[in-house]
Formats: sequence, structure tokens, C-alpha cells
Amino acid sequence: MGFVYPVARGSAPVIVLLAGVIALGAGVSPLAAVGVVLVAGGIVLVYGLRRTSSARDLALALTIGACIASYTLIDKHGVTHGRPIAYLEAVFGLVALGYLIGAWRVRGPRALRAAISPSAVLVGIGFFGAYGLTLAALRIASAASVAAVRECSVVIAAAALAISGREHMTPSRLCGAVAVAGGIALISLG
Repeated sequence: MGFVYPVARGSAPVIVLLAGVIALGAGVSPLAAVGVVLVAGGIVLVYGLRRTSSARDLALALTIGACIASYTLIDKHGVTHGRPIAYLEAVFGLVALGYLIGAWRVRGPRALRAAISPSAVLVGIGFFGAYGLTLAALRIASAASVAAVRECSVVIAAAALAISGREHMTPSRLCGAVAVAGGIALISLG
């Protein structure tokens, strides 16, 4: 949570912006570009400047960031061919079917029945709704903008860790949170 998550989430909007501009010819306003950079820089500050990590951790974080960027760009393209809910149902339906078959074969029907609980159903509905909103945003905004706004989760995670007493909120981390919020504001204006 302390290194891979913020770096993965912080690198994703930058990768989306670069891939969108370089590979896909997408247009991004200068204000939105500055906002994406602010979000990424803010996430680095939330993580902390003095921490050390291995090259393996960095490779993992950047690989995850590339995966996040990839599915964001794929989703941006996908929602141009249908309504967000229909696209979501098609994509999640295929994934759910594959997961169901795999879990059935590996764990059996008893484990599947045990996994179905009111809280699991509630989380599933919440996830479906949240991703539906993301797809709706991708339909009306640039992929780089949506990717950057989604990464405010790093600030929320840092705040939750600080409030719970599991991590200390330094001035650097506070500045990072402000930078993320400012970046999101610039993106929304751009």
C-alpha cells in the first residue's frame, strides 16, 4: 500500500496521456496536461520522497500502471460503440462467467455458495455502479482526464491510514494531497 499502490495509480494517468497523444492522436488541453502532471506529482508526495524501494517493486508498480492505462484506453474506445451500461454488462458478464467457471472447477459449488453473502452482493452492486459512472465519464471526457480523477483514491487511502493511526501525515503528504486536488480541478477546467 505504501509504494506500489501510489506509484501504479500515479503513473496510470501519465501513461494514458502520453499514449493518447502519441499513439492515438488524442487532443489534450494544456491545462488538462498540467493537471495530470500535478496529480502524478501529488501522488509521489503522498507516497513520500524519502522512501526507498527495490527495482522489482518499481517494475511491478509501473506494470500495474500500464495495465490501468490500457484498460482505461480500451474502455474509452469501447463506450463509443454503445451505452456505458450495455458495455459494462458485456465486459463484466464475460469476466464473471470466466471467474464463475474457474472458481467452480477449482473450489467447487460449496465455496461459491459460501461466498455469496449480503455484503458481497452490496459490494458488487457498488462496484458495478462506480464503474458505470467511470464509463459514463469516459464517454464525455478525455481518457487522461478521467484517469487522473480516478487516482484521487491514493489521497483517500493516505487519509484513511492517517486517521486510523497506521501512518503519519507529514507536511509533504499533505502538500501531495493538495496537489492531487488542484490537478483534478485543472483537469476539470481543461
